[in-house]
This record gives sequence, C-alpha cells and structure tokens, in this order.
Amino acid sequence: MIMDSYHRGHNYLRISLTDKCNLRCFYCMPEEEYEFVPSAKLMQADEIVALAKIFVANGVNKIRLTGGEPLVRKDAKEIILALSKLNVTLTITTNATRLHLFADVFEEAHIHSLNISLDTLKPEKFLFLTRRNEFNHVKNNIDLMIRRGFHVKINVVMMKGLNDDEINDFVAWTKDTPVHVRFIEFMPFSGNKWTSNQVFTLHEILNVVKEKYEVIPLTNGVHDTAKAFTVNKHLGTFSVISTMSAPFCSGCNRIRLTADGKIKNCLFSKNETDLLTAFRKGEDVLPLIVQNIGRKEKELGGQLLSDFKKIHAEDIHNRSMITIGG
Repeated sequence: MIMDSYHRGHNYLRISLTDKCNLRCFYCMPEEEYEFVPSAKLMQADEIVALAKIFVANGVNKIRLTGGEPLVRKDAKEIILALSKLNVTLTITTNATRLHLFADVFEEAHIHSLNISLDTLKPEKFLFLTRRNEFNHVKNNIDLMIRRGFHVKINVVMMKGLNDDEINDFVAWTKDTPVHVRFIEFMPFSGNKWTSNQVFTLHEILNVVKEKYEVIPLTNGVHDTAKAFTVNKHLGTFSVISTMSAPFCSGCNRIRLTADGKIKNCLFSKNETDLLTAFRKGEDVLPLIVQNIGRKEKELGGQLLSDFKKIHAEDIHNRSMITIGG
C-alpha cells in the first residue's frame, strides 16, 4: 500500500470520468458557458483501466467513479464493466439524472452503493441551484434505486440561508425510507464564490436536528469522512461531513485521479502530477504516484486554516470542483 509521510495508507481511488455535467450547480461549475476539456486530453477508456490496475496492484481496494457527471460519458458502461473485473469495491457518485439507464449495468458490475447529489427537496429551489428543471426526474430515479435495493447515500451541500431550512425535511425522509443523508459543509473551490458566512457547521446542523429529534450517534470508522447519526426507529441515517469546522484528515486514505489524468493527493492540494502524459510516453508512472502521495500535507492540502472564518477563497490555489471530480 502506498504510504505518505504521516504513515497514512492509501487504498481508496476516486477516478473522474469527465468534467462534463448536464446540471449547472453554481458551487461546482463556475459558469453556465463552461469550456470543457477536449476529449483527446481526457483519459481514454483503456487508459483509465490500465492506470486503475497499477493502483490496485499497489494496495487500492476501493474505486469510486466521479465527474462532472460520470454517466454522461458515452463509454461509461464499458468503463464500469471493465473496472468491475478488478478486485475492488466499485462505487459511483452521480446526480441521478441518468440512473434509470444504468440500474442493470450497476447490478452486472456489482455496484451496490450509490452517492447521489441532491441539495434540496423543493423543485423550485432545485431549478435555482442547478439551472435545470430536473427535480422530479432525479427524485423518481432515486426512488427507483432504493426500490431495487441499492444502498443510497444523498449528498447535500449545506449552505446558510439557502437550504439550511430543509435539514429536518431531509432527516424526516430517513424515517420510513432506508436512505442515508449526508450534509456537507460548503467548501471553497475556484470560482464558486465561497465565503465563510455561508458555512453551516456540524454543530449548527445538529442543533437544528435536536430541536425536533433525539439524535443517536453511530460508530465511525477510522477512514470515514462523515460523522454518522440516526433517530430512533428511523430506517435510514444522517451524517455530517465537517470539512470546514472539524476536519478528519488524520485517517485520510484517498487518492484522486482527474479526468485529464492528473493525480491529486488531497481535495485541496494545489500541486498535482501528470500521470497521463507520462503513461502515453510509455513511462513507469508508479514512481510518480509514490512521489505525489509522499508529498501529501498533514491536513487540508496545506492551504486551509484550522479556523475557516479566517479563510479567504481568493488565496486558495485549486481547480473548480467539476474539474477535480469530488
């Protein structure tokens, strides 16, 4: 397993299949008219599989496919089925717009768990956030996957004054439905107009839930990014990814591979290593991977302060979320 200088082993690879998306969430994609990476500069299907095999041979046993929206890629099915033949747990993060076309593919690929982005339960707010009128379609696809027995986790980017009034609506959803809601503190990326006063923290989220429910903490694993909770007699759970107010970097085991073949050792790292160019030249990329992971900072890419209220987004050097892959 590849280790960093803080003795953290890295067995979890997140591969972005594309920077393209059919939604336009402002915190992820900076502009409506966005220039996507040309196809020739993206990892091709065989390159994705070949690079994944190198990671698997060196200790990776979990792969998550991300984007953009991974399922808009024309050869997504072929990539998914090829990766499913590796000795890994395969998962995916999606906006759910195309799930109805992939349910059978996921079952064939032994994908059992899905992370689905949904920041509101209100159709009109969904339109405002995503700039697309797709709420009913997305919600129907989520219900479809739950009915088919998939483990469904809902990623909710929580923003003060925008959707914090829906926290208990999401928790109520977990009562009779085995859905697992994950509230995510709003994080700064290039172009997403982040300010500290938009962050709705773990503490604030729990205070809201406790106004209505008795919260029961659940046990968290060493690599878990989400602090998990449930409510008595609820079929589902809720959790909080507290990147800004209570980071969880000490147990980080994640590696990110962008759609254009760059390795990032942290979501917030400003440095990245070009694996794709080296791979296309026939070079051994393993030393590049080891070197990149070895340079991993202790926490938050070495860029974010422990007190998020003192962070200035313009001082952070990074990509936009859509070009990282989450």
